[in-house]
Amino acid sequence: GSCVLVTLEGTRPMLVEIQALVDQGGPSPRRLSVGLDKDRMAMLLAVLNRHAGVACADQDVFVNAVGGVRINEPAADLAVMLAITSSLRGKALPRGFFAFGEVGLAGEVRPAPRGQERLKEAAKLGFTLAVVPKANAPKKAIPGLTIHAVERVDEAMNIVRGIS
Repeated sequence: GSCVLVTLEGTRPMLVEIQALVDQGGPSPRRLSVGLDKDRMAMLLAVLNRHAGVACADQDVFVNAVGGVRINEPAADLAVMLAITSSLRGKALPRGFFAFGEVGLAGEVRPAPRGQERLKEAAKLGFTLAVVPKANAPKKAIPGLTIHAVERVDEAMNIVRGIS
């Protein structure tokens, strides 16, 4: 599975593909991430299980930020979770889709800094569909961009199930 993330490189918005592979694990499932914090990934897997009903406890989970990019911001959380879910379901996210947002332990989706700039950059590059934190939803529509604003991780999963 994969999901495009709009991250910040300094002050500039940059689009990065997050790839995930979920595979049948052995007695001790592996968790490996490249370009992302592995402890944060473990936390996101627990939140996925608890608040979205997506269980990966017996699966090997591998996550990669494409292009050797190192992502240090929590705004990547939602894209990582959607990529993992996409791989687990064996169903790709729609073309032109992207996501960003920090996810808390209670399953809430928190806003990312400079959300409007992230949305405008993605729209400028031809992306057409987004799942973002409700607090980052623009007050005025961005031409060509359909935005699904969510407050909780289970809402994001339900939206993605409906569109993919």
